[in-house]
Amino acid sequence: MPLPLSTQLTPKGGINEKMKMMKSRKALSPVVASIILIAVTVAVSIAVAAWMGALTFTFMGTEELRVTNVGFSNNVTKSVMITVNNTGTTPVTINEAWVNGAKQTSGVTFSEIGGTVSGNKGMTITISPYDWQNGANYQIRLVSSKGNQFTYPASAPNQ
Repeated sequence: MPLPLSTQLTPKGGINEKMKMMKSRKALSPVVASIILIAVTVAVSIAVAAWMGALTFTFMGTEELRVTNVGFSNNVTKSVMITVNNTGTTPVTINEAWVNGAKQTSGVTFSEIGGTVSGNKGMTITISPYDWQNGANYQIRLVSSKGNQFTYPASAPNQ
C-alpha cells in the first residue's frame, strides 16, 4: 500500500539524528577529487590525440610521382622509356600512359610488377613500339589508380 503524499520519511529521533548520520560519513577531500578529475581528463585527451593522429596519418598519404627522364630508343623497334621516382609516402600504381594526348593501350611494360612504385623507389616504363619522330616534342602523361595525373614534356633527339 503506497504511503500518503503528506507523510515524510525521517529517521527515528527526527532531523537532528539525520544530521548526525550525515556528519559521520567520510567523503573525498577536494584535493583528491581534483587529482582524480585531472587524471581522467589527461587520459581521455591522450586517447583522443592518439586517435586523431592515426586518423591524420591515413589521410596524409600522398602520391608524388616525378618523371626524371624520358629516353627515345632507336634499336630494333623505336620505343620511349620513361623513368619515374615516387617521392611520396604511399605506393603509386600507374594505370595509364599517354603520349601527346593518345592513350597507349598496347606495348606498355613496367620494370616493377603491376606498375606499382613503392615510396622512395623508382621504375622504368617502356612504350614499345612507338614511332617517334626526330626533334619532335612530346607530352608524356601518366595516370595513377587514384586518378592523379603526372605530366612531363620531352623532346626526341635530332639525328
